[in-house]
Amino acid sequence: MAFTPPTESYIGKVCSLTIGVNDTATTFGGENVLPFHGFEGSTPNRPVIAYEIQDIPPSEWPEQVRKPFDGVSNDPVSWAKFCQDVLKAKAIALRLAGTHPDGENRSPENAAKTVRDILSAINIPLIIFGSNHAEKDASVLVAAAEAAKDKNCVIGKAQEANYKTIVAAAMAHNHKLIAMSELDINLSKQLNILIIQMGLERERIITDPMCSALGYGLEYTYSVMERIRLAALTQNDTTMQPPMLGDIGMYVWKVKETQASEADIPQWGSIEERGIVWEAITATALLLAGAELLIMRHPKAVEAVEKVVEELV
Repeated sequence: MAFTPPTESYIGKVCSLTIGVNDTATTFGGENVLPFHGFEGSTPNRPVIAYEIQDIPPSEWPEQVRKPFDGVSNDPVSWAKFCQDVLKAKAIALRLAGTHPDGENRSPENAAKTVRDILSAINIPLIIFGSNHAEKDASVLVAAAEAAKDKNCVIGKAQEANYKTIVAAAMAHNHKLIAMSELDINLSKQLNILIIQMGLERERIITDPMCSALGYGLEYTYSVMERIRLAALTQNDTTMQPPMLGDIGMYVWKVKETQASEADIPQWGSIEERGIVWEAITATALLLAGAELLIMRHPKAVEAVEKVVEELV
């Protein structure tokens, strides 16, 4: 008698979301099963990994993750082209770190120019982040959204403190939107509802439940993402069905394990290999929790995660 493995079926489906234009547009989401459970249903699209770049040189990044971008990271246009042409990136995530009031405090107009320059130099999808200063991001992302009008970019992150302005900009200029809440499924649901009530379709939202690195609360992040995905699939909760974001790099490359030198803690081994593994493991865990879009930094970590995805799909 042949063995038939048991399978689960689900009543909900994750929204399918396309970013970019023309032949280089990319689509993620759309599955009606848990991550990589293609044997139980439909998983039409692979997760997408975007390379993170900044509008200012990444002086705060550890040396081992700056090194792959030596010679290009002092200019965001060159950096974006390098990721596209050399690293074969599927998408670019531009973080407008230079606009933060406690840093260079660059103007929204400066941010808009950076966006226009990058869009004229690449043809793959662009994700545009502010500096995570809620008040400043409201004006910066409005200017950036206008500069990228009709390019089907992703802008964010919209938070409770500034979502109305950023949602309006996404709607006016035909972009997708990242909605970020602070590691709480109820806050995530509430923010998505508020955004949808403003008139932005749920098919244009990407949920960011916030991220954390391996060893620094990853289990809690995993559980929140898992609950969001289960609500989408098992309860058919439409407000929980947008695809999810894992903003990996900014959390991984500031923890002790990716920065402590081999001289200080020799038993931890190679600092470069350690950081790559830390980013790859964090990213893989969040893919298994349900993330469909990842923001990463080190090319070797991206390569490792792409291999995992290839094996799982």
